[in-house]
Amino acid sequence: MLSRVADSLYWMSRYIERTEHTARLIAVKLDSMVEQTPEDAGASWARVTEALTGEKTAPSHLDAFDITGRLAFDRDNETSLINSLALARDNARQVREALSNEVWENLNRLYLRLSPMTMDSIWVHTPGQLFREVLEEMHALEGVTYSTLSHGEGWYFLELGRHIERVQQLGRLLDLHFSAAQNSESGPKYFDWLVLLKFCSAWEPYTKRYTASIRPQKIAEFLLFDPEFPHSICFSVD
Repeated sequence: MLSRVADSLYWMSRYIERTEHTARLIAVKLDSMVEQTPEDAGASWARVTEALTGEKTAPSHLDAFDITGRLAFDRDNETSLINSLALARDNARQVREALSNEVWENLNRLYLRLSPMTMDSIWVHTPGQLFREVLEEMHALEGVTYSTLSHGEGWYFLELGRHIERVQQLGRLLDLHFSAAQNSESGPKYFDWLVLLKFCSAWEPYTKRYTASIRPQKIAEFLLFDPEFPHSICFSVD
């Protein structure tokens, strides 16, 4: 396999995983706001913002409309959802011969759907619904990739990119939540730990393993060391 093809497949997969991760965090955060006080929601948004951009922001300066727009549709934000999707599409376009038509069409269709969108156009309805639909599209893309590509060298570079990106994103989320937990006043509350599990698609698998008892130590154990759960650090590293 040519190195340029391997490189594009690797980065295409990383950007696809980053897009999915961003969409999930935004969807879960928007849905969870109704269950939180403004202060708790602000602290949670601050953790989400730092997890996705690496920038610390004072919770009191965060507005759900503005921060969602920045994380999702801001072309000046290098890590925004639309920029990650655009970069995935650019890398896919360079290696069209290594992809199936179904993979390209699913990725291209999602980009063309999201590219003209603005916050004003989605905020008047149920904004969380759009990001849940993006998640469904990303899951469909993952399924099409699995079922229509030969599982040869190119496949392994796709898997490598996806799981390296997942480890990085999950590690950052865990670090932020458990670092904040050392501060008893502004640290994560009970509901924040539940939201963390949802950020990682882990709520139902966690409850099947530990029941609905939300304990930070068990959450860390599950998300770090479970060898069977696809969104654990251990699974992706393996």
